Amino acid sequence: MLHQPDRLSARPWPLLPAFALALAVTLLACSERRSQPHATAPDAATETTRKDDGPSFVSALRQRVADPSSPQAVRRLYAERSPLWLDVRSRPGPQAEAALALLRAAHTEGLDPAVYRADALALQARQIATERPDDAVLADFEFELSQAVLRYLRHLHAGRVQPKAVGFRVPARDEATDIADVLRVALRQGRLADAVEALQPKLAQYPLLRGELARYRSLAAQPALQEPLPGTDSVRPGDSYPALAALHARLVAYGDLPPSAAVPAERYDGEIVEGVKRFQARHGLEADGVLGRSTQSALNVPPQQRVRQIELAMERLRWLPELGRQPFIGINIPMYRLWASDAASSGPVAAATMNVVVGKALDTQTPVMMEEMRYLIFRPYWNVPRSIVLGEILPKLQQDPAYLDKQQMEIVDGPGDDAKPVATTPKSLEALTEGKLRLRQRPGTHNSLGLVKFIFPNDEAVYLHGTTAQGLFDRIRRDFSHGCVRVEDPVALAQWVLKDQPEWTREKVVGAMQGQANSVRVDLKRPVQVLLFYVTAVVMPEDGRMHFAADIYKHDARLERALAQRAPG
Repeated sequence: MLHQPDRLSARPWPLLPAFALALAVTLLACSERRSQPHATAPDAATETTRKDDGPSFVSALRQRVADPSSPQAVRRLYAERSPLWLDVRSRPGPQAEAALALLRAAHTEGLDPAVYRADALALQARQIATERPDDAVLADFEFELSQAVLRYLRHLHAGRVQPKAVGFRVPARDEATDIADVLRVALRQGRLADAVEALQPKLAQYPLLRGELARYRSLAAQPALQEPLPGTDSVRPGDSYPALAALHARLVAYGDLPPSAAVPAERYDGEIVEGVKRFQARHGLEADGVLGRSTQSALNVPPQQRVRQIELAMERLRWLPELGRQPFIGINIPMYRLWASDAASSGPVAAATMNVVVGKALDTQTPVMMEEMRYLIFRPYWNVPRSIVLGEILPKLQQDPAYLDKQQMEIVDGPGDDAKPVATTPKSLEALTEGKLRLRQRPGTHNSLGLVKFIFPNDEAVYLHGTTAQGLFDRIRRDFSHGCVRVEDPVALAQWVLKDQPEWTREKVVGAMQGQANSVRVDLKRPVQVLLFYVTAVVMPEDGRMHFAADIYKHDARLERALAQRAPG
């Protein structure tokens, strides 16, 4: 404090004229205000802090935040200042308006605004803006809005359901990410959108699905697309079909037929057949242009059901950790398709793509998992799983004692490729049945694994491999394996996997596969991420269009139940 009061007090106050005394007091007061360190115009945080000197809503808010039952994320969010959403007049500020708009638009991300109480909070904000609520109401709104935004950001970042809860063996999103810290920084800078951008999935597929979600929501709002086309027997090109106009309109709405395409007068023929073929290809059907039962059923699926498939796909994409820039192989199980890319986040264009065969839906499903491919083996042995030995091989051997020789299989003692063969005798068969010995198939063109297998060590003993049954790739539904994944073009995949090892030219790869040597292991200099995943809605890299698949393993149904049972938090 300045010493002016002492000097003034030494003067003869009564001798000063009245106006001079008033002037001196005024100057002294101004001098004292200038000497205060916080005498500038208060900002929102300062004003709110001053209010806390008395029984204001900030006191009520801080008491609620400090309550042991409050979520840790909310406590961290308010570690530096409070409030965050109400301005100096205790009214919802611009940040609150932005937050409420974000929650109301949660459906654009495939999330449910009701989970975040979007409507209730918006109504409460309007009441606060027009009325004079008490401190408890203000504190409740501030606290609940913070909790809702944190919940929304957490769901956007990592999904509402834990993948393990529905049997998906993929690592959880980075739990070290401090959602509260990300939000706090964004609010400090007045840019809530920065938090959304930082936390939403970075996979190239995610924004593509978000765009298709909006498109299919608009389709779901068209009454004509809710009405089923009339059922009929199989309709082939050239046949008469009474619902040509409705079929034409539906194909145009879905983008499978240009609006300029003519509506046939009577016969199912011309451009509309090509539109049906495009629709069939996008829905995992035989693209033959025939309006059979499966095609008619797919045409009659309500757009709202497709909306839900896209939402479920987006939920699963939120489960995935950041995949980074290393080489990546993705396999979508229900679409029987493999994509190889130089980097998972590089964009929708794949370096290689091919059909695959996956595990049988009923009993040998291919598991969902994420691992690193570390090596491949040319001309591999097939170590026959015990379940196949007991369930398939031994029954066949009882019918045909020469079965093992015909299949170039041998009983061996010990692990690894160096295990010694054992003669096929009643005693060795008994030991094989008891699991004391094992069965393998020798390398070669007859081997069930084909001429190469790709190893990403995992607890399920699942891997990628070639196959002798190439005809299976021509089928539309391709769940025939015992759990491993058969690839259509193993030469191309091996060449891509070994692209960082230039000595492995295509000629050398083919030579290693077709040579006479036994198994050859090649370690990768750079591991490749492998993701065996499951989504029934994908924007295909090949054509950039929305594709849907049947829920062959019922994972969509399982996720639906998990979401329905999950509490809002």
